[in-house]
Amino acid sequence: MQPPSPGRRAAARNLPRGGGPRAAGAAASLPHASAAHPPPPEWAREGIAELTRLDPDFARIEPQAGPLPWRRRDPGFPGLLRTICGQMISNQAAAAIWGRLSALPGILHPEGLLATSDEALRGAGLSRPKVAHVRALAAAVAEGRLDLGALRDAPDAEAVAALSAIPGLGPWTAQVHLLFGFERPDIFPAGDIALAAGLAHLKGLVERPKPRALAAMAEGWAPRRSLAARLLWHHWRHVTGRPAGEAA
Repeated sequence: MQPPSPGRRAAARNLPRGGGPRAAGAAASLPHASAAHPPPPEWAREGIAELTRLDPDFARIEPQAGPLPWRRRDPGFPGLLRTICGQMISNQAAAAIWGRLSALPGILHPEGLLATSDEALRGAGLSRPKVAHVRALAAAVAEGRLDLGALRDAPDAEAVAALSAIPGLGPWTAQVHLLFGFERPDIFPAGDIALAAGLAHLKGLVERPKPRALAAMAEGWAPRRSLAARLLWHHWRHVTGRPAGEAA
């Protein structure tokens, strides 16, 4: 890869360094491979090879950033709870909050969370809105209105709609959960700021694409858009020099 032109360097400097609303660069970006983050499974490696044929720019990422670490998240209630913790805050802040929250007795079960006081949840670092959101999630699961097991076999759009119907979750949280919890192969959170910034840097764009434009660009990577997202987060983490993120 040739060094970017001065104009491209300036454009890259003006791009946001991850974070912000719905930024999975904070909540879902990928550190270098480690014991907590093993390499991709064989099906993903085959998919990445196909993706680089569809878009050769992706072939530059791993030689520069290192092997893609494969991150998984609990597909059930704990995984969704963890994703809510990461909404709109930095990776480091999310990890600290999750460490305190997950240590609370019974918190990883819907009934246990519902029995936990607001004071304890706030003491772990959740904002008042997020306290309401995790309670809404716990109630939906405990009452059977949200069947996470059934979502495994639901079409992508149906699963996103079911999760997004819970107050405080929304499409970004739903898509990130499907991507990391269910390991679905063709999910792309187009509203994610870090994905837009990573793609703009990778392709030398003057500015990062807006969600609708990013979604349109990602259509060319179907049916491997989840792998494209993982690679773009990996690239942006390398470019910005951010520290390793959350454990799986």
